[in-house]
Amino acid sequence: MTPSWNKTLIFGRVAAEILTEKANRAATELLSELGKLDAERREAMREFIDEVNIRANTVQANTAESNAAQSSNSLSESDLQATIDDLRAEIAATRNELQRYRNAQP
Repeated sequence: MTPSWNKTLIFGRVAAEILTEKANRAATELLSELGKLDAERREAMREFIDEVNIRANTVQANTAESNAAQSSNSLSESDLQATIDDLRAEIAATRNELQRYRNAQP
């Protein structure tokens, strides 16, 4: 081999080593960026899920309070109806007693 071929081979080998190092560095940086993007995506998804859970819990609590209020109103309405029924029965009993009293009078 002549010295120029030797120099050319060394030059080619060094150029290949440098290109391999640069390719490895570029691949490492690319994988690092992909890892960062994946972590950011996962964090954004976690935050989204947390926000959905918070809002769902708020809606569920509001619905439970609304249902409790409606149930309380229903109980109040049934209590009111029972009171009205009791008063009607007392009025009927009082009328009967009054009628008996009038009939007993000479």
